Amino acid sequence: MLQSLLALPLGALAEVLLFLLVYSFSPLNGKLTAALVALLSVAAVVLYSTFRWPGADVLAMYIAVLAVGGYLLGIISSSYEERRAEGGPRRRWFHWAPALIVVFFLALFALDGVLVTISTQGLPAWLAQVILPKSSQDEHVQSLFPGTVANNFQKKEEQYNAYLDQVKRQQERGWKVDKGWLKKPVVGAPAVFQVRVQEADDAPVRFAEVSGIFLRPSDSRKDMSFRMQEVEPGLYQVILRLPEPGMWDLLLKIKRGSQLHEVRASTSVDAKGG
Repeated sequence: MLQSLLALPLGALAEVLLFLLVYSFSPLNGKLTAALVALLSVAAVVLYSTFRWPGADVLAMYIAVLAVGGYLLGIISSSYEERRAEGGPRRRWFHWAPALIVVFFLALFALDGVLVTISTQGLPAWLAQVILPKSSQDEHVQSLFPGTVANNFQKKEEQYNAYLDQVKRQQERGWKVDKGWLKKPVVGAPAVFQVRVQEADDAPVRFAEVSGIFLRPSDSRKDMSFRMQEVEPGLYQVILRLPEPGMWDLLLKIKRGSQLHEVRASTSVDAKGG
């Protein structure tokens, strides 16, 4: 919900309405009311994010927008109170300097909100047809990019050397691994993922333990582990429902006895109706 394009302006509007309600029916002045409303709004967003994590970038954007909104409400209300105390409009209700600061940050947050929404949900279909290049093979061009970060095996030298040894053994073994979806996966819909494993001489690799995990780079809590069943000699399948659109990393492990074969790859999942 927080990643929706309309959620951010609706949240700012809710903050304004809450401010007007508290300011009208409480003895607090404008600055105290604005500070209280800003704290309550930020607390509500943080509490909601503990149940449905939107990502650190989205959460930071909401906190910043609500904080700036409280700052703006405090300036306006305190200026109004000063005018009323002096008996008339003797001073400007809003100075141009803080106005420029507020406008700058609102424009920055609006742009950030659009970019975050595009990265998680993709461009609207009509806009994608105008902006994105046409595919020569009539394929759907993906505009989702949730922030993929590749695994780094050089964090620890020992792990990196073990990985190189594993790669060398795999190359010497010569197994052939073909993997993929039977049809393009759509978020939340069941899709069949299959792996075909063959020896160097094209004989099927039978009775292997095939497992893996789809890694969500932007939120590790959404990582999905799976085990595959052998449906025919050397062919393994599993039905999966990936919960988020965009790019996913794949770590696939094929084990037969003491032989271990690992494959790393990535895949993309279409949004609903995409």
